[in-house]
Amino acid sequence: MSFELPSLPYAYDALEPHIDARTMEIHHGKHHAGYTNNLNAAIEKTPMEGQSIGAILSNLDMNNKAVRNNGGGYYNHSLFWEVMSPNGGGAPSAALATAINESFGSFDAFKERFSNAAKTQFGSGWAWLCVHKGGKLDVCATPNQDNPLMPGVGCGGTPILGIDVWEHAYYLNYQNRRPDYVTAFFNVINWNEVAKRFEANK
Repeated sequence: MSFELPSLPYAYDALEPHIDARTMEIHHGKHHAGYTNNLNAAIEKTPMEGQSIGAILSNLDMNNKAVRNNGGGYYNHSLFWEVMSPNGGGAPSAALATAINESFGSFDAFKERFSNAAKTQFGSGWAWLCVHKGGKLDVCATPNQDNPLMPGVGCGGTPILGIDVWEHAYYLNYQNRRPDYVTAFFNVINWNEVAKRFEANK
């Protein structure tokens, strides 16, 4: 079974002014589509064909650069679109809010730690909020298209929120001002989706 490019759950211009329509169009229709097609080519006629993306990444030979880069790119972007919303922003509630307070001290402390991970990731990569079994939360960053599902990359656990800090995610609108993009991202976070992922994986 081949992987398919997921449809965006909103229009390209729905996240403006925080993320512009042209960036979304290129990011989804070119970059994510490219990762999807290249992943399918990399797993064709291998034991990975027919496996879930989570299973592929969790058991990955990290020397398999084609699957590492394109499988990561496919998974990371599929999560990224879902954890944003035109009606996003604000702060989480209920069990996720409690877990954030227990893991980081406060929502503001989490926000600072997540933002710093995104701002200080050298070169291309991602910053993540991950949940471990038992509900403990952690923040980390990974280079390129790596993510915490992969063996030995960092904080482990299951990603429930991620921000793409590759330049293609923000450069048309923000140029070299990555901190401004990271700040804007908090205005579009879909905390309901993040909470669902927290509940499913804690």
